[in-house]
Amino acid sequence: MVPANPMRPRQPDDHFTAEAQAARALGFTVAVVDHDALARGGDARRAVAPVQGPGTAVYRGWMLRSEQYATFAEALAERGVVLRTDGAQYRQAHELPGWYAALASVAPPSVWTTGAERVDFDHARAALGAGPAVLRDYSKSMKHHWDEAAYIPDLADGAAAWGVARRFLELREDDFVGGFVLRRFEHFTSAEVRTWWVDGECVLIGPHPDSPDAAATAEVDLAPVTPLIVGLGLPFVTVDLALRADGVWRVVELGDGQVSDRPATVAPQTLIAALFAQNR
Repeated sequence: MVPANPMRPRQPDDHFTAEAQAARALGFTVAVVDHDALARGGDARRAVAPVQGPGTAVYRGWMLRSEQYATFAEALAERGVVLRTDGAQYRQAHELPGWYAALASVAPPSVWTTGAERVDFDHARAALGAGPAVLRDYSKSMKHHWDEAAYIPDLADGAAAWGVARRFLELREDDFVGGFVLRRFEHFTSAEVRTWWVDGECVLIGPHPDSPDAAATAEVDLAPVTPLIVGLGLPFVTVDLALRADGVWRVVELGDGQVSDRPATVAPQTLIAALFAQNR
């Protein structure tokens, strides 16, 4: 399933057309759903009306909040369609508190709040301790606004740190999810690598969408993270890694694979074939 084109509701959104075509070429049925209706809390049944059941489905589309995805899954279930990733699994992958404990040994130390109150932010800041940190919420950072809404030079400076948090809130607006997440800043010497996992198996390694032309990454060491990903028991995720200055690969992010963007330099046929290899 892919999002519908807002201007041509029976056709896939332009961003996902190539993946839809690749899936059809492999013999899979493709349906469109009204992502915009799901994202604004509209009639979920109507949003999934074009989907015909019964069957198992995978969504490849724009991000949804966890509660929106749960409603999406429920509406599909009424039509006899079961998402390979259920609502609880989506939340676990989509929100950092869901996966961090399992990957803490291979990821930057992180703490988080529930909500966006200054007092809770200050408690989290004290828990992580002085030094540089990176700010995000449960599902997303504002790394493209690095100096104003992502990087905190020293958590010991409460006023400056809160200034970054306040700007983050301004930029995220209604998209803010869960609470603040503070992560210890680590110096990376490589571009991020996006790895794609199906049922605990890495099926594809490629560049991150932010650096689609990055050099080949065949040397990525997945041995430390593989048993941890297997232990999560999630059906379809991406894991973004980067090489730290000391030569250790670190997990920057884990995300639900359904809403993880494909870099332009990875052919849609490559991703879809890897995703559905076990079904062929």
